[in-house]
Amino acid sequence: MPLVFDSLSHGKIAFGFFNIETDLLLLNRYFFFASDFCRRLVEAAENPRKGKWESTWEVYSLEAEAIGNLMEAIHGLDLRGFIGEVYHLFPFPQDPERFKQNPEGHRTRALIEEILSKDGTKAAIPFRITQSLSAVSIGEYRFDRENFQELIVYVWMGGYPRWREGRRPGYVEAMKQSVEKAGCFPFKGIKERWNEKSRLWPVGK
Repeated sequence: MPLVFDSLSHGKIAFGFFNIETDLLLLNRYFFFASDFCRRLVEAAENPRKGKWESTWEVYSLEAEAIGNLMEAIHGLDLRGFIGEVYHLFPFPQDPERFKQNPEGHRTRALIEEILSKDGTKAAIPFRITQSLSAVSIGEYRFDRENFQELIVYVWMGGYPRWREGRRPGYVEAMKQSVEKAGCFPFKGIKERWNEKSRLWPVGK
């Protein structure tokens, strides 16, 4: 499920997976797939111009009224909006033990994009890494190194409630290897960060 993270530009914002059968991530009103997120991180980590990087991400943007109500959708009480439609297709599991992020969630991408296209608008947003400003920007949202790394660690862990059977998608494993090797802003120290999180996060949190 999405968690609350600190940003430099908008204060506390939501980020994360919102349904265990898709690898779509939400960042407030932006929606993008975890596979794309990880691919962009690999590109940035392998950038020879250390400390400065800019690329363009294609995301979906939804207005607040079109997103839906996550908690109501989880309980099957309100299936309106984009999130409601996803939960109509993939309801919250009745058995709490089955509440784990599916590492094969990328297989539903075509279906999820079809739903997204109804009310969502495709947008090209800049992804910027600027060491001189100690900041990373994803569109309008700006983070310091520590909180940007929290987003990366969240995806590595499978968020709440973590990856099913501890099995991560290949694109997540590839991302981890690249950012660990980078050793530059904003990835410096990330190996220690997710090792620490792995110890501190109990299963399901």
